[in-house]
Amino acid sequence: MRKILVIAYYWPPAGGPGVQRWLKFVKYLPDFGIEPIVYVPENPSYPLVDKKLVSEVPDSIKIVKYPIKEPYGWASMLSKKKTKTISSGIIKEKDPSFVEKVLLWIRGNLFIPDARKLWVKPSISYLAKVIADEGIQTIITTGPPHSLHLIGLGLKKKYNVQWIADFRDPWTSIGYHKKLRLTSSSQQKHKALEKSVLLKADKIVVTSITTKSEFEAITPKPIKVITNGFDDERQSVVLDSKFSISHIGSLLTGRNPLGFWQALQEMITENEDFKNAVKVQLAGVVGEEVLQSIHNFGLDEVVEQLGYLSHDEVLKLQQKSQLLLLLEIDSEETKGIIPGKLFEYLNAKRPILAIGPEGWEAGAMVEQHKAGHTCPHDNVATLKMVLLEAFNQYQKGTLTCNSKGVERYHRKALTESLAKFI
Repeated sequence: MRKILVIAYYWPPAGGPGVQRWLKFVKYLPDFGIEPIVYVPENPSYPLVDKKLVSEVPDSIKIVKYPIKEPYGWASMLSKKKTKTISSGIIKEKDPSFVEKVLLWIRGNLFIPDARKLWVKPSISYLAKVIADEGIQTIITTGPPHSLHLIGLGLKKKYNVQWIADFRDPWTSIGYHKKLRLTSSSQQKHKALEKSVLLKADKIVVTSITTKSEFEAITPKPIKVITNGFDDERQSVVLDSKFSISHIGSLLTGRNPLGFWQALQEMITENEDFKNAVKVQLAGVVGEEVLQSIHNFGLDEVVEQLGYLSHDEVLKLQQKSQLLLLLEIDSEETKGIIPGKLFEYLNAKRPILAIGPEGWEAGAMVEQHKAGHTCPHDNVATLKMVLLEAFNQYQKGTLTCNSKGVERYHRKALTESLAKFI
């Protein structure tokens, strides 16, 4: 069996979407003649923890660990709450405090490409013996954090190995990159590091067609689109009696669906039955400005904050909700972002309301697989029409989802594609 070394930061007990991709690849790779050895930090600072995921790590997989020094512990001396918020990806859009500005400037300009950069040099040294002892011929780095690709870059320079760089998200073109208060010099450093990784890696894996096109303009290296996916995780659940609309995952300030809140407000005012039946559920971290918008639209009584849920709880919530809400920032940079939750939404077999930018790749997938409707952020009339249609079907007991062709996103099928690319 061929051995590969997978270099990852997010790994159980880390929670959130970043851990799912390689946890599942590792599960299925042995079925295709590949034995993964996983290298992760010994003492990471995870913003989200889901201890239940530890039980999903296959017993047969060898895990190698090495300590990491992370600056978030030092930064928390300025503000523990704001440090955790920023490390979770919640960046305040309006009127950030002085401490928030300082933390963002430090994060963006002193820790390039990210706050895990201090793990790069020690890892390159430590992994020399692992590569030799295990007979590793292929290494895979997965980011973000993109500093892990610098570990791959360093190992590629020293050893005769195949290096595959897996980008779960873009690097310099991702939406939040512009919010890091980068100097022009720092921007150039990010660009140079990104280009170096794309040119030196033997192969590149991305999660969207948009990112593939973006990277093809920089490098001639082979690029494979392997999306995120879903596993065999359907459960026996009873649909909510309320007209529940659920959003899973962090609701960043930039994703704040003002048009959706307005549509809800108007429908509640115009339709007494809708007012009595509707319930919006937000599972995950919610930005302060989003909460303020909910309050401003008078929706406090119909919006329920569930906080962070374990992956198992998330699966149940998705499958019993009447309608699933998929949101993305309304900008050019986010057209290629395909949230990992989309694939579990597809597997949940509940209708999806996708709200995002024009030309959004994820929104097109929702329509392509006949899994729901896609709307722009600012089209309140269309949002009301979609919500009313779904509500009428809910009242009749006929609100269903007959999505087509989603089997290609099963984790095992995706892993087979990865194994062939390796």
